[in-house]
Amino acid sequence: MAARSAAPTTTPVTGPAAPLLRWFGSYGTFAVPQAAAPIAFSLIALPLTGDAASGAAMMLGMTIAQVLGAVPITRLGQRFAPVPYLRVLIGLRTAALAGIAVLAGLGAPFALVIAGAALAGLVNGAAYGTLRAVLNHLVPASRLPRALGVAATLNEVTFVAAPVLAAVLGGISPQLAAWAMVLLGMAPVLLLPRIPQAAAPGPEQRRSRLRVTPMIALWLVCGGASAAAISAIEIGAVSLAVSFGMPAAWGVVFPVAICTTSILGGIWVSVHNREPRRRTVLAWLGVTAAGVAIVGFGHSVAATIIGALLVGAVLAPLATYYSLVLDRLVAPEHRAEVFALLRTANALGIITSSALISLVSLQATYAVVITVMAAVLVVTGSVFTSGWVTVRRRRLAREAAEARAHGAEAEAHSHTPSLR
Repeated sequence: MAARSAAPTTTPVTGPAAPLLRWFGSYGTFAVPQAAAPIAFSLIALPLTGDAASGAAMMLGMTIAQVLGAVPITRLGQRFAPVPYLRVLIGLRTAALAGIAVLAGLGAPFALVIAGAALAGLVNGAAYGTLRAVLNHLVPASRLPRALGVAATLNEVTFVAAPVLAAVLGGISPQLAAWAMVLLGMAPVLLLPRIPQAAAPGPEQRRSRLRVTPMIALWLVCGGASAAAISAIEIGAVSLAVSFGMPAAWGVVFPVAICTTSILGGIWVSVHNREPRRRTVLAWLGVTAAGVAIVGFGHSVAATIIGALLVGAVLAPLATYYSLVLDRLVAPEHRAEVFALLRTANALGIITSSALISLVSLQATYAVVITVMAAVLVVTGSVFTSGWVTVRRRRLAREAAEARAHGAEAEAHSHTPSLR
């Protein structure tokens, strides 16, 4: 961490808007494969196994590989300039997705298709971390909240549109859905801007290693807990609809509710362009916990929609805050790695919720997620409170010292003989 000031790539570039717009395009299209995968993989698996639920095995393979590959592949990239390395990672993901489409078209054994999904996921966490770290070379710190708000909005639009596109194309042919993932997932390679200033870290920075401090760990856990809360609603949406006596297709209502308010939340962050106060962050975590509790124990369609709206409303603001605070807590050469860890924490949250829904029950899943969110809220509140107490004590000590110094000066002045 001592090398923080020596890194050659810390100065942001504040030139024309075109590179930033291209980065936004890259960020928005980067998530297309992950957003479309649940639908597309189910459609691919159906003719191969006779069971659309087998697509979950492909998703699981992709997610586990992402968790395993995030940190080592990110560290491997420290010796290269970030933008070319990112293009290579996305190219490898595109090749793996193309392999899935070809294997599915040939009717290959399903195990090979799962392996293709795992290969696509292997580089996903590292690619995301590097893509996020590149943003620091395009905007100054004062504009990061706005840029991240726009990125969060684009991400939510992608997660709304990509499954619909996959369903429409998959209704014609599963191959169309698969190749749409390939083509759209390759778009960031073409859209990424050239950033000559974004050079590889020096030898001293490459030898250093990210130290996960308790504060970094806290925000990674918060990110995982938020992801678990969101995925508990989205993955359990069909089961929720069925439990209310609705057709299974109506399960889409609940994820759409989340995405609608999350888009609005991203717009709010973009307009506000300011890092929130700690009490505001606590309130957002409380809203997430309350929203999941309403979904889990509301026992009505209206209550479930309200809970989903609440969780979605703070999704983008919280995601933006996690990114901002982690950005500030690490040296520039470790940003890609810490963002890859954040992506990994999100993946672990998704795995936890999906595993609980599959192995236990929906109600048990919500009970666990509510407990985790409550624990996160208590711990974060304790950390913030201790910080407030420390700052207040320092301020009081400083004021007391100034008062003593002023008193000593006044006393010395009173004992000074008059020259008259």
